Amino acid sequence: MSAIPAATLVLFRDIGSAPPELLMVERAKAMAFAAGALVFPGGRIDPGDHALATILAPADAHADAAARIAAIRETIEEAGIAVGVVPAPTPQTVTTIRAELHAGTSFATLLATTETTLDLTALVPFARWLPAHAHARIFDTMFYLARLPAGAAPATVDATENVRLRWSTAAQVLADADAGRATIIFPTRRNLERLARFADFDSAVADAQTHPIVPITPWIEQRGGVDHLCIPQDAGYPVTEEPLTSAARG
Repeated sequence: MSAIPAATLVLFRDIGSAPPELLMVERAKAMAFAAGALVFPGGRIDPGDHALATILAPADAHADAAARIAAIRETIEEAGIAVGVVPAPTPQTVTTIRAELHAGTSFATLLATTETTLDLTALVPFARWLPAHAHARIFDTMFYLARLPAGAAPATVDATENVRLRWSTAAQVLADADAGRATIIFPTRRNLERLARFADFDSAVADAQTHPIVPITPWIEQRGGVDHLCIPQDAGYPVTEEPLTSAARG
């Protein structure tokens, strides 16, 4: 089974001197992938994203541009937040775009009819995860960082694939997962542990720029007589292994 290209957006809301809050959505329990888990907004990279990338980016950047477009589009669909859309649309326009996306209208058409375009530099590459386990659906996912746009309307859940959303610090989501109040899968946990180290959006961006974006493919290795799910130690993650028995893989 080949991996499904996907993109996800880690959206930061800086709140003064406190650690930044991140937007997360809870997947519906009926979903085939990550059912009931907290995840960052995101999804598959669609053919329309690739088509729009050919308009907005040079040929040698089409793949990355398509991933950024998908992350922006999915965040509108799942949370009603328009990142990188310029000029900044009104909340009513975002609501209209969201409804039309759910109805099947192409993102390119909606940008044209609302006389807007995309600033793809609003997204900062953070990581790429490409699991290799064979028993579940596999996604080749680009993770991007972005700041909550000024004046954005309150995020609202789409109530289809996702059942609720929340703004929380990375540390709080990890604490909730450890206490059994939330479910997170292995890649989300590792990314939250990395994100929990940052005092604000700018420090997260600075860290991201020091680590080349290479596929992170977890592997199983026995350590101390126990099978662990492991990732490379030089990719910027403070925790690089977890016992296989506790690792939720989607």
